[in-house]
Amino acid sequence: MDSKLQTFLALCQTMNYRLAAERLHLSQPAVTKQIQSLEQSLGTKLFLYDGHTLHKTEKCLLLERYAISMQYQFEELQLAIADKERFKLRIGATKTIGDYVLIDAIKDYLSSPSHELSLVVDNTKHLLQMLDENLLDFAVIEGTFSKTKYDSYLFRMEPFIGICAKNSPLCGRHLTIEDLLKETIIVREEGSGTRRIFEERLISSGYELNDFHRQVSISSFVSIKALVSSGIGISFLYESVVSNDDIGTFIVDGLTEPHAFHVVYTRNTNAKKYSEQFLGSRG
Repeated sequence: MDSKLQTFLALCQTMNYRLAAERLHLSQPAVTKQIQSLEQSLGTKLFLYDGHTLHKTEKCLLLERYAISMQYQFEELQLAIADKERFKLRIGATKTIGDYVLIDAIKDYLSSPSHELSLVVDNTKHLLQMLDENLLDFAVIEGTFSKTKYDSYLFRMEPFIGICAKNSPLCGRHLTIEDLLKETIIVREEGSGTRRIFEERLISSGYELNDFHRQVSISSFVSIKALVSSGIGISFLYESVVSNDDIGTFIVDGLTEPHAFHVVYTRNTNAKKYSEQFLGSRG
């Protein structure tokens, strides 16, 4: 891959000439010179300063998408020339998906002795950044993403359900949000996809988290389920998280509609083929 494009991608990722130079083991003037040369050959500015802050131009964003795809394809070409088939997958997934949804697919994939796999479980923002840096082949996420920057397809619609203790009077019922406000609500930590979806649906229904009698924030699915099962409070989680647990469930209009899980990958790459081979018919 052209060295100027490699330098360009490093600057896109760091948005700092010094950091880009350190990453590439080049001098800062060398990075500046390569970016200027690339801008001259394209006849357009790729980066602009607003005070001391570096910004990408619209043409920069266009070139970035092209360069990321080209970097991925170059690695594919190297494998083809070496007559090697790609067997190591680099997958990203948000927490619910990585911890609960993909386990069977991982087992099936690794049943072949020649297959290798790395799985990164992180938030959507970081996974998209890893796609940009060509550190992942694809990511399976529950969060939002730019459909103009990435290619994607719907993996599945995942039920989002209310959970309670099996002996709770709420168990098995079809409820309203008003019915729940006297309860202790147990949610994931701020920034988690599960909490974001729950709070967005609350707000769209005219309520907020503080309307509940008591709010408890816990980052662990295991702890949330244990507290709910013991009758401490209620929560809302994806069905996959509680499918093997002896726990009560309930339905609430406006809160428990299914949510989309998407497979996201760099445009103009073979990543869709790899993701479909990995996921099979699990959507």
